[in-house]
Amino acid sequence: MEEAKATVRDYMTKNVFTVQYYTLNKDVIALMKKTKHDGYPVVDEEGKIVGIVTAYDLLLKEWETEIVSGIMSKDVIVAREDMHISDAARVMFRHGISRLPVVNKEKHVKGIMTNTDIVRSHIERSTPTKVNAFKETMEKLYDVKTTLTREEVPVEKIRPTQDRVYADELQGRTYELEKGLAEPTIVVKTGERYILVDGHHRAVASVKLGLEKIDSYVVDFNKDIKLGMEKTAERQGLKSFNDITIIDDDQHPLIAITETIKNAQRNNH
Repeated sequence: MEEAKATVRDYMTKNVFTVQYYTLNKDVIALMKKTKHDGYPVVDEEGKIVGIVTAYDLLLKEWETEIVSGIMSKDVIVAREDMHISDAARVMFRHGISRLPVVNKEKHVKGIMTNTDIVRSHIERSTPTKVNAFKETMEKLYDVKTTLTREEVPVEKIRPTQDRVYADELQGRTYELEKGLAEPTIVVKTGERYILVDGHHRAVASVKLGLEKIDSYVVDFNKDIKLGMEKTAERQGLKSFNDITIIDDDQHPLIAITETIKNAQRNNH
């Protein structure tokens, strides 16, 4: 089977703030203070991209007018949703840009790629490649033919299989959800049950934020089969997200290693 390729659509930030070409510069500054972003695509009355405005433009360019059209950059490099993530990274690197607006064929803004999204594409766990590999593994292990969909699964229907999460990692996943950056979880549907395979921190963060549904890749067995991880979870008494312990007196292993490295470097200077 051909390996699925990660595209810009898979990792772009979809909740994009845009400004219009006649927006007042002072209003853009106010928006930057509110959203903590330092640049926005500029659109016309039809929502088509006509430029991009950044903190650099506002701080270092002469204000010939009081509106965005007088300082925005008009030569804008854009991407399409089906562009390979690696190609997007190359474009950004070669042109020395930190954000890449994503548009459709009518030039309407559909999303934006930032350096953060590029980094996230290399470290996130629920990549299309991983999901398809997991799907194939399940088919071989349980001798079934599965179907893969992306759905908003009700929280109350999902059964966890991990009995603890780390508070510091939970904080990071909460931030991603609030900013629209979180990747989908991976869930197996067997019978009428949804078994959470990957993304427990994201799922717990969703619950704490009061979200009723969780964005998930769903691998449907199309029959009722009891998974090994499901049996283990039952023995642990895991029935809902309320049964998961949040570890706040220890750090996620990756965070702990990072801190150890930092401390070691500090001690060597």
